[in-house]
Amino acid sequence: MSEESPAPGPDRQPAIRVTAMPADANPSGDIFGGWLMAQMDLAAGLVAMRVARGRTVTVAADAMTFLSPVSVGDEVSVYADVVSRGRTSLRIAVEAWRRERHAEVRRKVTEAVFTFVAIDKDRRPTPLPPVD
Repeated sequence: MSEESPAPGPDRQPAIRVTAMPADANPSGDIFGGWLMAQMDLAAGLVAMRVARGRTVTVAADAMTFLSPVSVGDEVSVYADVVSRGRTSLRIAVEAWRRERHAEVRRKVTEAVFTFVAIDKDRRPTPLPPVD
């Protein structure tokens, strides 16, 4: 996928979509990278819990490079797809895209792969259910 796309952006539904707010930004109006990473973790976590049919925890996120800034008022769409699964773990590719409030062009902001582990009620790793 290119790093810029006219609306609607990627050809799938986002796991989450949120508007960047002033509390998420520095005094210059640029959104904190940590806030963006948290949104990506939330999106990947939703996918992981759906696949695991239960509780999961984030155990790793690979390196992120920020390709484009996010500003207050931008719409941020986060896409998450399972790329591999093990006995108890999932690797989920995540992309974050931004759209300025009054524009239709979307830009990829960053991407990363998050690793999750399915856990039981005692917080111990538990096998993933079989693929349907």
